[in-house]
Amino acid sequence: MADRARRGSDDPGSPEHLEAARRGDRRAIEAILREHAGQVHAICNRLCRDRQDAEDAAQEALLSVARGLAGFDGRSRLSSWIYRVTTNACMDELRRKRRRPDPADPTPLAERAADPTPSHSPECAALAMQTREELAAALELLPEEFRVAVVLRDVVDLDYATIAETTGVAVGTVRSRIARGRGRLADILVAGTDPHAAASKDPADEPDPSATDPSNAADPDR
Repeated sequence: MADRARRGSDDPGSPEHLEAARRGDRRAIEAILREHAGQVHAICNRLCRDRQDAEDAAQEALLSVARGLAGFDGRSRLSSWIYRVTTNACMDELRRKRRRPDPADPTPLAERAADPTPSHSPECAALAMQTREELAAALELLPEEFRVAVVLRDVVDLDYATIAETTGVAVGTVRSRIARGRGRLADILVAGTDPHAAASKDPADEPDPSATDPSNAADPDR
């Protein structure tokens, strides 16, 4: 019994560990940060447009998590709260970037998003890199709200409820943004030689898949 309790206290996801972190236990806080750092950086790398912005957002998110653990009330899952803090840090960084000059990023998004896992052949590796480059470039052209929803679902692999909790909108709106974002991505990828033309389509001209979703009836975001 004591051994099980000790193992539970060493698990960053255990209630005992979270309670220790909320009391300010430095080792418990650091363990939680280590547990979620990879996902935090993954979200930032996909939502921000250059490596330095992504790194700044990730560092700010991790600092905010460390400072905010004492006030975490447990009404949502810890991971959902951390992803929401991370998304907010990315949004803040993107807003700051819009208010300052935008020098060209020497590191393309495709390079940052590249999968380091080796392929079985140079041909497969080249094809995979081309696909990642095209997808990364297309993601950059999506409106911010669509990009956030698509990245959290298709890259970070969060479920709809967690995305809704993370972004603060109804599940119906999440489904709508993902569907419309995926549709826009498909248009951009098919356009190929003129991706900006596909990206410039007015979202108001597209059918809204959430229009008949009862979960979206009282959504203040609509």
